[in-house]
Amino acid sequence: MKVLILGVASVQMDAVLELKKMGCETYTIAMENDGPAAEISDYFDIINILDEEAVVKHIIKNGINVVYSTGSDLAMPAACKISERLGMPHFVSYEAAYICNHKNVMRRALTEECEGNIPYQVMNKIGQIDVEYPAIVKPSDSQGQRGIFLVHSQAEFEACFEEAKRYSREGKVIVEKYIEGPEVSVNGYMVNGVLKLLVASDRDTWPQYTGLIHRHVVPGKKFSKEAENRMARILEEACNRLGILNGPVYFQMKVTGNQPYIIEMTPRLDGCHMWNILERATGINMMRLVFKHLLYNDVSELNKAAEKVTPMELVFWCQEPETYMDRSKLELPMDAVYHFYYYKNGEKIRPVNGRYEKIGYYIRHLEG
Repeated sequence: MKVLILGVASVQMDAVLELKKMGCETYTIAMENDGPAAEISDYFDIINILDEEAVVKHIIKNGINVVYSTGSDLAMPAACKISERLGMPHFVSYEAAYICNHKNVMRRALTEECEGNIPYQVMNKIGQIDVEYPAIVKPSDSQGQRGIFLVHSQAEFEACFEEAKRYSREGKVIVEKYIEGPEVSVNGYMVNGVLKLLVASDRDTWPQYTGLIHRHVVPGKKFSKEAENRMARILEEACNRLGILNGPVYFQMKVTGNQPYIIEMTPRLDGCHMWNILERATGINMMRLVFKHLLYNDVSELNKAAEKVTPMELVFWCQEPETYMDRSKLELPMDAVYHFYYYKNGEKIRPVNGRYEKIGYYIRHLEG
């Protein structure tokens, strides 16, 4: 099998490594050779992943069987659209991927009847906010926690509006009611419209940077079993409403009491390497599951679930953009079972969210 992965960042590197273990021939493309996936794939070419005609030409020229990506909201609609056009295997339609990549369209598609949806307002220019304060202001179609602000007044909203809008490709800002309570990451897997796997983890963010991830803790401790059961119900319903019937899904949620609310949802693996910690904690390798399902319609990986989830954490090292990597300053616990650095010593940290960038991570066991 020849598989094309869109993008070359570390999350796409994870996919390339798993595909190589499966004996697949790997291809990657990106606008620049600036990520680890380019170095380890069998073939790399400089192509804009959003240039549909150029990507299609590349696929036909090389006889590629599947085009996919991981951890990228930008890449998923492109991969789905091309897969539909060429009759290649894919989990969801271009429409479903597009909806999830546009938060305003997602809220509308879920409808007010969907449990877990929250009040929102979409704006392309400054106006009066109808959503109750405090509120979250963010671009309607961005990823990577770019341009997100917590506001408590009309004045604060107006002060951050243009900065949030700057990160939106369509020039729109969505304002959502702020939900009190812990943040939760929910990784799930759908098979023919049925939720077959759900792992909910605590999502701890940096207190000084709204929404920016610091660590994931598996299994989550900050919500009840009742809340987790509701998460499963909400996730399955939301996926069926949007036509996400097969493949991986990732939700960011917040829980107030026992009630979970959808913050974001997407039909892909997350961008935080959660498959890595989840394999160690649950026995299921979601990266392998994705590609065996996509390439061979094989979901037997789901049968490897352990009887009990092993407590673990995944912790990100982060640093301000435009500074330089110095691994000697990063504290790596002696009991870490895995770690990875995004940059070599002396390399400049590229701006992604523009505030506090991931530069690496480690995984370790926790006390039960």
